[in-house]
Amino acid sequence: MSLIYGLGINNGKYPAKSDKKHLKEYSLWCSMLSRCSPKMWLTKQSYTNTILSDNFKDYSYFYEWCQWQVGFGNTDEKGISWHLDKDLLVKGNKLYSEVTCIFIPSKINNLLTKREYSRGSYPIGVYLDKRNSKFMTRCSNGLGKDIYLGSFKCPIEAFKAYKTFKENYIKQIAEQYKLQIDSRVYKALVNYEVEITD
Repeated sequence: MSLIYGLGINNGKYPAKSDKKHLKEYSLWCSMLSRCSPKMWLTKQSYTNTILSDNFKDYSYFYEWCQWQVGFGNTDEKGISWHLDKDLLVKGNKLYSEVTCIFIPSKINNLLTKREYSRGSYPIGVYLDKRNSKFMTRCSNGLGKDIYLGSFKCPIEAFKAYKTFKENYIKQIAEQYKLQIDSRVYKALVNYEVEITD
């Protein structure tokens, strides 16, 4: 039996396709495997050193695990499937596993994306406006739009404004989704702290 992405095993217990289309479980599994592949790390540095638990290397196990997860099969108001997330419960986590992974709405997932490899040398949420030498800050709303928070004399002041706004905004989103998300997700969101090292 050949390994998929050099990591995963599909023993055929569960189908990979239905009506010639990959099942959601199989698509998620393959996407997860690809992120743990050194080949992916060359183009997506944020996944460097990401690994899988032994259980998640087995498609049958992953398929069964999905059936019991809060949010699996859910879609948001735009019809976008909830995302498989590995690092909300354990900040900075690099392990896809049955203990660390949960399903969350795309809005929450996008809100927590850091884009650390593209933002430069300033703290998260902060950039220098070269026209007036002020430090600006803005925060994503999780839906593809940024909310402007103001301009400041130094990057630390800008970061503090960002931190305050984002932590409060995340709590609002947690309340909005409280009845739909896993209780572990809710707890992680209301306790979420933005660090200057993020």
